[in-house]
Amino acid sequence: MSIVVIGVNHHTGPISLLERVSISHDGLSKVINGLVGRANIREAAVLSTCNRTEVYAVAERFHGAYADIRDFFCELGGLQPDELHPHLYSQHDDAAVAHLFEVASGLDSAVLGESEILGQVRGAWETAQAEGGARATLNLLFRHAIETGKRARTETGIGKHTTSVSHAAVDMAHEHLGSLAGRKVLVVGAGEMGEGIAVALVGAGATDITVTNRTEMRAEHLAQRVSGRIVPFAQLGQALADCDVLLTCSGAGTVVDHELVVAARGAHSEPLLVVDIAVPRNVAADVEHAPNVTLLNLDHLRDWAARGLEKRQAEADRVRSIVGEEVERFAMEATARQAAPLVAQLHEKADTVRQAELERFHNRLASLDPAQRDAVEALTKGIVAKLLHHASVRLKDDAGTPQGERNSAAVRELFDLG
Repeated sequence: MSIVVIGVNHHTGPISLLERVSISHDGLSKVINGLVGRANIREAAVLSTCNRTEVYAVAERFHGAYADIRDFFCELGGLQPDELHPHLYSQHDDAAVAHLFEVASGLDSAVLGESEILGQVRGAWETAQAEGGARATLNLLFRHAIETGKRARTETGIGKHTTSVSHAAVDMAHEHLGSLAGRKVLVVGAGEMGEGIAVALVGAGATDITVTNRTEMRAEHLAQRVSGRIVPFAQLGQALADCDVLLTCSGAGTVVDHELVVAARGAHSEPLLVVDIAVPRNVAADVEHAPNVTLLNLDHLRDWAARGLEKRQAEADRVRSIVGEEVERFAMEATARQAAPLVAQLHEKADTVRQAELERFHNRLASLDPAQRDAVEALTKGIVAKLLHHASVRLKDDAGTPQGERNSAAVRELFDLG
């Protein structure tokens, strides 16, 4: 069996493709059940964010699993294999492990070191667990990934200056305009990304913030947090007429199109900056052709973030060293676990023999008081444990090696373990 990762991300595909294979949180359960129901996949977890959709799987056969997951992506996005292949990447075993660890550490993000991804990795794992997609192997893998991501941020400065994609979007808007002070800012979306944007806006000096969201209660909660106000989602057009900056991060799909902007702004001569970081996009591409409108999206954000990459390259190199150490640690624990069932089986067989012998001598031991019986029990258990200790250690230490295979075969044969 192999651990594999197959996916599309911001390095390999344009936003238009990422939109087609993006999966909402509500849709993940059905997706995971569908994946583990395929012939070549034993376990599966899906990580779908604004920058990537990736399937992590434990595969019976790599090529069979690749075909299953490729077909899944084609069905998900309504794509032909020829459309998908140039953008699809795949890795297996140590390379797949290293990829997830780099993702969790923020090395593979559009904004190097961003913190949101660690929570997204945890969320993907929790959903896979809840749906029965993550069992022994993926549970071990994702636990190590979370530990690696935490270690990267604790031991290096990888996330020191930029905390999230939301924060980066506000920084980019600030740089584009020179200042956000005195600007009327409208935020569409009040989820985790919207909260990150609103908090970053306050940090950047914005004082006039309006929030709108399909669920008005969430908008109210966020507006209160940043001393802003809300506007009903149905009045989005009216709110557009009176803002200088629009930041969108809703999961509602396209909510702002060319017609809405033109109708709202009319002959408005004041410029409007739109920053859309939603996937699928909230703002239609042709909005950039509306008069006096500048539209920035995730592609612009990636280009903007890449300019600061060089400054943090030394930290990235330190994180890669941590990832390398953690991949090795994962491999050692995974191979040790391969021997664990055999070791447990060996001890169970020995304890069955021990109990049978005690039962055979039951009549001779009948005169013992409870304390003496406990002493005999402890004595016999101790003898078995000591006799099997060295063999157990060797089986675990040599797991995953040719010698380990020979040891395992010999133990199974000698002790008739099947």
